[in-house]
Amino acid sequence: MMDRAALRLILLGVFLISASLGVKKKQNVDIYSFYINSTVTSRYATTVITSRVANTLNESQEIQFEVKIPKNAFISKFRMTIEGKTYDGVVKEKEEAQQQYNQAVSRGQSAGLVKSVGRTLEDFKTSVTVAAFSKVTFELTYEELLKRRLGKYELLINAQPMQPVADFKMDVHIQEKPGISFLEVKGDLSTGDLANAIKTTRADKDAWVTFYPTRDQQTKCKSCGENGLNGDMLVTYDVNRQNPNGEIMVSKGYFVHYFAPSNVPRISKNVVFIIDQSGSMSGQKIKQTRLALLRILSDLDEDDHFGLITFDSEVNLWKRELLKATEENLKNAKSFVKEIRDRGATDINAAVLAGVDMIKRHPREGTASILILLTDGDPTTGETNIEKIMANVKEAIGTKFPLYCLGFGYDVNFDFLIKMSLENSGVARRIYEDSDADLQLQGFYEEVAVPLLTDIQLKYPGGSNLTKTSFSLYFNGSEIVVSGQITDNSVESFTTEVIAVSKGSNVTYQDNTMTKDTSDVPPENEDFMQRLWAHLTVKQLLDRQVLLKGQEKEDEKKESLKLSLKYQFVTPLTSMVVTKPQEGDVEVANKPKEGERGGESTADYYDSDLSHYPVQHSLQAAKIIAVDDFDLYDHPLPTFHSNRFLLPVVGQSKPLCFDVPVPHKLRLLQDSASEFSMNGESLSEQNGFHQIAIHYKTNHHLIISTKSISYHNGQDNVEILWGQELTQHNTDGVSLVVLENEMNVTMGNIGVVIISHKKDGVMFLWPAIWEYPKDVNLTGVLGKSDISYVKTNGSQTPTLKMKDKEVKTYLETVSDYRLHSTPTRECWLVPFQAVMEAEISDFTVTQL
Repeated sequence: MMDRAALRLILLGVFLISASLGVKKKQNVDIYSFYINSTVTSRYATTVITSRVANTLNESQEIQFEVKIPKNAFISKFRMTIEGKTYDGVVKEKEEAQQQYNQAVSRGQSAGLVKSVGRTLEDFKTSVTVAAFSKVTFELTYEELLKRRLGKYELLINAQPMQPVADFKMDVHIQEKPGISFLEVKGDLSTGDLANAIKTTRADKDAWVTFYPTRDQQTKCKSCGENGLNGDMLVTYDVNRQNPNGEIMVSKGYFVHYFAPSNVPRISKNVVFIIDQSGSMSGQKIKQTRLALLRILSDLDEDDHFGLITFDSEVNLWKRELLKATEENLKNAKSFVKEIRDRGATDINAAVLAGVDMIKRHPREGTASILILLTDGDPTTGETNIEKIMANVKEAIGTKFPLYCLGFGYDVNFDFLIKMSLENSGVARRIYEDSDADLQLQGFYEEVAVPLLTDIQLKYPGGSNLTKTSFSLYFNGSEIVVSGQITDNSVESFTTEVIAVSKGSNVTYQDNTMTKDTSDVPPENEDFMQRLWAHLTVKQLLDRQVLLKGQEKEDEKKESLKLSLKYQFVTPLTSMVVTKPQEGDVEVANKPKEGERGGESTADYYDSDLSHYPVQHSLQAAKIIAVDDFDLYDHPLPTFHSNRFLLPVVGQSKPLCFDVPVPHKLRLLQDSASEFSMNGESLSEQNGFHQIAIHYKTNHHLIISTKSISYHNGQDNVEILWGQELTQHNTDGVSLVVLENEMNVTMGNIGVVIISHKKDGVMFLWPAIWEYPKDVNLTGVLGKSDISYVKTNGSQTPTLKMKDKEVKTYLETVSDYRLHSTPTRECWLVPFQAVMEAEISDFTVTQL
């Protein structure tokens, strides 16, 4: 009945104008847990935000979930768990949800839950009605490929729970095969008292950043207040680059090649700046442009050549030819820049063609040529037909050098700039009208200031379904990324070849890697390579569609849609549909797009901008009764695929048992006081756990998989294989003893045993705790040591009395995996909630 009354929440990947919702601070809503877990494996970041919220009111109310995510990311999962039932999002083709969207808009209901926030973030917002004294868990996953700029990668994470949270945790784990050369944590969340809540741990190929602020600390930072945390954490890092051929990783038939040589002599450049000085550039824009140009001119190297063109209704050349960046020429150029004044209309066509002509009339062997256009509006004089302008510029450049287009503010026709730059091997970048616009301009120039290679071609014999393999320029501090599939999985090695031009001479980079070497890919991230390939492919397909027409465009669209659906990415072509336990109305959300004012836009795939419709909410709560609301649990139905846990009870011959559906990642054991935690991950349709992670204090990390055991303490790295002879390791309160198929772990005063089992040819792990330490407040699925029950009589259905509540049960059998012999035992099967007095979702983790 509840499913029939389901409401669909649609996260549209198209631009829909929406309204920001007025959020009233609810004193009767308790966000009791807020976790952010981000794992970066070879530059591919997967971030999971989990918010657990309780309605402490004695009546149902709407509870809101709002987070900010990077604009470059794809949402890949959204889940709500209410009273033990999980509602998962499913990504579908946009058109499938369009009818429901139209119905929602026609009734004036929610038309947009994702909106742009500033330059780098999007705001994701949704809500659900929760019954009195009940809980809801929201979980959002997004994925992104980190891009290298100016010699570093940046992982941006925003935290704004809207209130201080008792259990707030942010965990970042970076895994990089070549090793991490530097790591830095910046942002608002690293200021004030919050700096003391950040801990970083470095190993050779791994880095961990933890951020566990107390309630009090959450109100004391640069942008924090009584509403708790409000700001960004920016984790920047780079990797070691000892191999000039680049870094190649292979996993499960997919590969990724990161190419960023640094030991290459810089190429002198020919750069022409084409500056809009029309009337719309008046005021602060023209002042900031002048300031940025003065700084950029100071950064030119003496063997660079440069030109300056300003334009309004006329085109003005500082000099007719490119000049060498000598001290005297730069001094004269700066004098010219200081006299730039706003006036007249906008003749983009004539200005860009003049810049192309300047470069073509002064060819220099072994150099790199660049055109940089800055404008804030549409062409208003001369040739004003956008299609003709693009055709003229494309013909004039003839693929010989890139054109970079900088759009100042929001009045600019950014679609036009995107198309024109992409057609000419460049990129478009929006310059935001702000106090730091001059720094934005200077920052863009720095990215293209030092060309190292030109005409780069990457070849992969035996590779297929490759992402982009041809690049006009490679700049210092950037990185070329190519991913694809390996055609023949039986080959033992995979060859890469890069052919490029360095200062007029051809250079070749060749490398060979073993296809079977997957030791650097952790088991829990084994599919990351495939998802990285899909992410990069979809991004590039969406870019290319901007330039295509007719059947070719349709074919590219079908391919990007196919991949978006397969990998469950919310893109401009897809929608996410979530069934919610409510009835009546349709709620619609979207992925916003850059610079759009309504209708279709070719700027879909760039930075975002959004306007608003008015929004109303009219959601009715379904009749779901929380466990806390009644004293008699329903009869527990056995789960088809689950891990069944045994719980011995003092004074009773028969233990309790309970099921946890698989797959899952569980918090198995935790002692906050000693900073001990043990988490386990299971796989679908398999017994036990395929990996268990144990952490102690901030520097002890033990990863146990079915194949091997890895331990590191910030200094030492120990690798052990199952089946070896007796192995022991003791250090700093940690004792590890590995037998043939058993591992005894002691950290502090907590001891656990991990048993390695093999059933039907499949290996799995099982944890056991034979002695619970005294005076330690253990939590987690295995943390209950004081449970008791009494079997009651007088009912046809077996009933146990537990903590003053009657629980229906029945006698079941369970394999006791705590022992090598796995004896079969009888147990009373009871619901998980009856034992733990909480939901399964309260014990799930997003990162081991």
